[in-house]
Amino acid sequence: MKTIEIKAENITSMFNTLTNEVGGTFTSNRQEVELSIDNDFGKGFIRGMELERNTVYIEFDVKFKHDVTFKVESVKRSVVNFLYCAKGELSHSFSEHGGAKKVETFQTGIASNITSEENYISFYKDVYVHSAIISVNTSKESSKEFGINNMVSDLFVMDRTDNYSYVGSYNLKIAESINQLKAIKQEGVVRTLLTQGLVNLILAMEIEQHKLDVIDAQNPKGSLTSFELKQVKELSDYINNYPETNFSVTELCSKISLSPSKVQEGFKLMHGKTLNSYIRFVRVRKSEELIKTTDLNISEIVYSLGFSSRSYFSRIFKEQYNCSPIEYKQNNRLAATA
Repeated sequence: MKTIEIKAENITSMFNTLTNEVGGTFTSNRQEVELSIDNDFGKGFIRGMELERNTVYIEFDVKFKHDVTFKVESVKRSVVNFLYCAKGELSHSFSEHGGAKKVETFQTGIASNITSEENYISFYKDVYVHSAIISVNTSKESSKEFGINNMVSDLFVMDRTDNYSYVGSYNLKIAESINQLKAIKQEGVVRTLLTQGLVNLILAMEIEQHKLDVIDAQNPKGSLTSFELKQVKELSDYINNYPETNFSVTELCSKISLSPSKVQEGFKLMHGKTLNSYIRFVRVRKSEELIKTTDLNISEIVYSLGFSSRSYFSRIFKEQYNCSPIEYKQNNRLAATA
């Protein structure tokens, strides 16, 4: 077991400590910092961003070669940490002497320091982890200045007399948002705005998940197992990578060896859509990209994505984008020549 002590004064000092302890290559760009690791300690990266409202986002995409615990100092009643594990597993505790709670793949977690001044976040040897932590400052100053921080404080700090630790439901939608964060290619202010928007969305989904779990405390994880949810995620990725594939619901379900009812439940959890409606959504989204970035005509796009009817495609495109494919293509041409 390796323990790394971190004083969370700011994101730069935190990552300077990480670099000294872990090694690797440290880079900094505006509010964003990243530590890339490929050594005897592990392989992957740790990324951090300071965002508006005194909020910090930290992402782990890494496999450590040892059991590793990060001991992070935290002022009492001044921070609430929202955890999410997209792949692998990790654990959190307020003490090195036990009480750790494990956060598994697709699970959410919330930790609020009320009486302790330390957070212990532990990773396991040879377990690939893709996870995110959103730290919201709930000090009196931040809560007074920012409405969202004040609401987080009301929910997870005020009126509490002991540390608050919660591990809740499986939530596949958050995994999708974290992947979108990872895929942002833009730079400068556009990157900052996109990142801030997605982090706000993730934070909202974590708080909403907590609310639902409190209401439905008897069955916080639904009827699908962690393995079944991973299979649904694999099928979702397959559809995104091959939207033109014409498989029936039965054939798609057989690819991951799950019953249609379980697959439908998983897709409603992850996307708020049935399997068929999600396939249509992905195809139309891909068609919008092709209209904007290629010289293919509408008919070529329609048949390249597995649609058999141009009129049907035009109808569902208009439902999704509030204009016909031809109008969309013409508007993009006008914008390009303006």
